[in-house]
Amino acid sequence: MERLESLELDAWKEVARQVGVQAVLDALSARLARDLPDAGLRIRAVDPARSSLDTVGTIGRVPASGRDTLEPGDWQRLIAWSAEGEIFTGSGREVRSRFGAVIGEQERSDFRLGPLVEDGSLIGVVILAATRRGPLGPQHTKRLATLLAPFAAALANEKQLHEIGALREAAEADRRSLLTRLGRRDIGESLVGAEGGLAPVMERVVLVADSNVPILLLGETGSGKEVIARALRNRSRRAAGPFVRVNCGASPAGLIDSELFGHERGSFSGATHQRQGWFERADGGTLFLDEVGELPLEAQVRLLRVLQDGTFERVGGQQPVHVDVRVIAATHRDLRAMVREGRFREDLWYRLAVFPIEIPPLRDRPEDIASLATHFALRACERFGSRALAPSAADLDLLIRYDWPGNVRELAAVLDRAVILGGGERLEVAKALGPTDPVATLPARQPHDTTTSRRRSLDRESPFPSLDRAMALHIEAALARCEGRIEGPTGAARLLEINPHTLRARMRKLGVDWNLFREASPASRGSRR
Repeated sequence: MERLESLELDAWKEVARQVGVQAVLDALSARLARDLPDAGLRIRAVDPARSSLDTVGTIGRVPASGRDTLEPGDWQRLIAWSAEGEIFTGSGREVRSRFGAVIGEQERSDFRLGPLVEDGSLIGVVILAATRRGPLGPQHTKRLATLLAPFAAALANEKQLHEIGALREAAEADRRSLLTRLGRRDIGESLVGAEGGLAPVMERVVLVADSNVPILLLGETGSGKEVIARALRNRSRRAAGPFVRVNCGASPAGLIDSELFGHERGSFSGATHQRQGWFERADGGTLFLDEVGELPLEAQVRLLRVLQDGTFERVGGQQPVHVDVRVIAATHRDLRAMVREGRFREDLWYRLAVFPIEIPPLRDRPEDIASLATHFALRACERFGSRALAPSAADLDLLIRYDWPGNVRELAAVLDRAVILGGGERLEVAKALGPTDPVATLPARQPHDTTTSRRRSLDRESPFPSLDRAMALHIEAALARCEGRIEGPTGAARLLEINPHTLRARMRKLGVDWNLFREASPASRGSRR
């Protein structure tokens, strides 16, 4: 008994000293050779997602084995055996008959298998194999049993180290992706436009940054809501805490609860382990709910409770979980209108909109375009490996006159395209913006005078029509060429390569009246005569 206790104590000491299963086995090699004679030992970690086992440590003369995948029945028997906590004794044929490939392809005559369990879940298997033809004795079984707890701790430590390493790599990859998306070299760089068109926004950011009230960022797509959210976090007391960004419209409605609040193991099909949700991962920091207007009504109810008292329950759980999270929500939708239509909860609106911040579109802050364009041009040159280029005065004039329906995101894309079109030698901003008249390349007859005056009126408003305007002009040019016909081999639908029903729906949406073009056609005038 004293010898068994001494073996277990030595194993625990090495688990505390060493990092990794193989390091623990190496440190215990002399002691294991003495206490487990004529036997080799192998530790295999289990992967529940793949029903497989990976060898993570060996000692003694035992053949190495990489990954082995178990059949579903073998996997279920292995799980059931681990719940019993008993040492399995048998020949190689008996082991394979019950558990399949758990010992690989070894042909040794005698084996001892011990389960490694953490928090009630199987995480690994210890395999003791005879290195001679004689069987292993009862002392091997007893000594292996004393090693299960320390070996389980060593394997759990190794798994946590791998998980931490994977999280660190994922965080670094997210950081690089974020910097690329934000157009920065470092997360702490100053915000372009903070002293220009964004100055009123930044005043509100500074005013509310240190409070814990929820913030609602309102602005068009591409206007920089995530940039402002990170500026809020960086100026708050939570700057050192996590910043978790979530796109509320990217998760299926059936999984949104699991994504937000996490789930317990076995709570639904495929839930093989406990999972932390966005709120738990953001504990002590900031949770950025992008496109919060996309949340289904059921999720809005549970989000309201978290905002009210900071507690929730994981899917399949019964214990309340408390978190300390500052929520910043953002949307390009009109939430007030959604509240009136019953598509967004009024109580959640009031809870989120404690301190709304509206981010102006790029067309309303033309003073920022020059600095932003220079910033994006230099960034694109660095990414594409060309010499540093900056927009000229003529380029800036074109950029300032453009309407920017895609806001800052579109400006960044235009500068990327300008560098590519210029071959790295110059900026082709005019080409990157595209033609000012989107129907210029479509041969067509002159439309009716009413339509011509309407087009000129639109062109006077802006030399670069918006997408809806450009689409309407494009359809009108096609209708004029086809003399108002929509269907048939000579109709506008065939010319535009679009279904006639789709074309009619789009015309109704854009306010295009096809009757004007039939009235203007010679055939219709002749029929009236």
